[in-house]
Amino acid sequence: MTESTTKTCWLIDLGLVAYAQALEWQDRVVAGRKAGAIPDVVLVCEHPHVITLGRNGRREHLLGSKRLLEQRGVEFFETRRGGDVTYHGPGQLVAYPIFDLSGLRRDLVWFVRRLEDAMIAASVGMGIPAERLLANWEGKTGVWVRAPGGPAVVPPTKLGAIGVHVSRWVTSHGLAWNVSTDLRYFDLIVPCGIAGCRAASVEQVLGHAADFSAAAQCLAGGLGRVFGLALERVPVDRLAAHLEAWEREQEAAALPMGA
Repeated sequence: MTESTTKTCWLIDLGLVAYAQALEWQDRVVAGRKAGAIPDVVLVCEHPHVITLGRNGRREHLLGSKRLLEQRGVEFFETRRGGDVTYHGPGQLVAYPIFDLSGLRRDLVWFVRRLEDAMIAASVGMGIPAERLLANWEGKTGVWVRAPGGPAVVPPTKLGAIGVHVSRWVTSHGLAWNVSTDLRYFDLIVPCGIAGCRAASVEQVLGHAADFSAAAQCLAGGLGRVFGLALERVPVDRLAAHLEAWEREQEAAALPMGA
């Protein structure tokens, strides 16, 4: 259900950014959001090849050796997000919603379901009938597609993954939607720790090249609708200026009197 109250949310495009740098951005934005120094924010980006392991993930779901990852130019990070192991890379649209759920709804399951709704809406906007898992595959977070007319016992393929973290009701991490991703890199992992799971991409399902900017617009629209937010596109340097000003204020307040 879409919330009735419309709030402003900043949409920040980080472009192609290293995973470590995106983590730094998230930490700074989360701190600013907790303090009320900035509104809700969605960071969108692509990452160079990287595999991440969630806090409840299992290392054995990483199938590639350290040497193989180095040969393929793939970094590896253990993270605070939920979920198991996943891959990020060029052609994959990543969104990190940094929301204060106190102003939306203090319900993490509700938040995850809305992220699924946003990816489903974006997929439909690109011409793909994506869905949550039903029947034999019920309970697996994310967005999936089935072969047309395929039997329910055949595992669907995963189009988008979700892994989130929440602290004092402020969210971080988020979703990864495969638009034109090189799916061969998923062979290095057991995707999301689900045996037999295969990844799909918008491009693969459509059978032709996918417009990445159109996909980004579809996802932004989906996020705005399901959370009842008015997304305002804000340059990254404006976000940086707000954070730097607030951080300077915090540093000055922490100085002893007369320093």
